[in-house]
Amino acid sequence: MKTDFSNVPKHLASRTHEKMQEVLMDPAGVGPVVHYYMIRGGVDQKNTTVWEPGTISGEYIKTYGHYHVGDLSENYLIAYGSGVALLQKLAEDEKGQLIADEVAEFKAVVVNAGDNVFMPLKFGHLVVNTGKTYLVTIDDSPVDFDDRDPSSFPGHADYELVKRMRGFAYYVVEDENGNPALKKNPLYKSVGKEDLGGLQVIG
Repeated sequence: MKTDFSNVPKHLASRTHEKMQEVLMDPAGVGPVVHYYMIRGGVDQKNTTVWEPGTISGEYIKTYGHYHVGDLSENYLIAYGSGVALLQKLAEDEKGQLIADEVAEFKAVVVNAGDNVFMPLKFGHLVVNTGKTYLVTIDDSPVDFDDRDPSSFPGHADYELVKRMRGFAYYVVEDENGNPALKKNPLYKSVGKEDLGGLQVIG
């Protein structure tokens, strides 16, 4: 079998604590050097992501979050661990431009190993590790290894709106009993339709 190894150095991507501070509930909180790792599959293979367990000033470790550019949906398989997937669709102005601080629809989905989560068109999404072990997912998002982004993250993903709002409309936090709950992000002006997945809103 003849194998092309030229893309191997591009397979591994990670999000450091320094980068994640942009979207944390408490940017000054203490966290791990790396929050999560992604093995990127390109077009022919799926992507595998591994989260560290733990909290940062009470907020569970999560992915950065992004919106898809173009006509793209995504499927996630929860391979190991437990967590919460957050999905949100932003409101649009009369020109079809996304309004960063107005959420038309928000959804929280509690997930466990074996579950599948569908990320529809136009929904931004992130995944949170609420367990005591690694959280591992497998997704089918295509990755272009010719992407010019030096951080080697998928070029189809828009992170800027998430960065501007310091995360999604809610943070997933640990309540006083050690269970996952939601806490509002005060930077958002409004949230329309909500499905909180049975999670309590605190604080």
